[in-house]
Amino acid sequence: QVQLVESGGGLVQAGGSLRLSCAASGRPFSAYAMGWFRQVPGNEREFVAAISWSGPSTYYADSVKGRFTISRDNAKNTVFLQMNTLKPEDTAVYYCAAQRRAVGAGRTVNDYNYWGLGTQVTVSS
Repeated sequence: QVQLVESGGGLVQAGGSLRLSCAASGRPFSAYAMGWFRQVPGNEREFVAAISWSGPSTYYADSVKGRFTISRDNAKNTVFLQMNTLKPEDTAVYYCAAQRRAVGAGRTVNDYNYWGLGTQVTVSS
């Protein structure tokens, strides 16, 4: 089992920045690819970004490419999502997810085995 706890969400004005963190506990963190997803009520959960277990490979949704950066610190069992130039359409609950995977990282909900409870991000116009 892997337990994931997100933090860092909040209210920010359009154009601002937030940094989300996801702390993992349980099985060795470095064995897992990590992803961030987001969901607005009434919509499906959508992919935002992912990073391979060793960190060199990162993946982004087109809607956040160039604005968001995913990174990880395996020594601290933590993955981060730096979100810059935020837009009102980025408003959602953001979820951290873990996938046991040796190469690359998944980009769909079904790829991931473990999920956090989410953190709310609200961007005002």
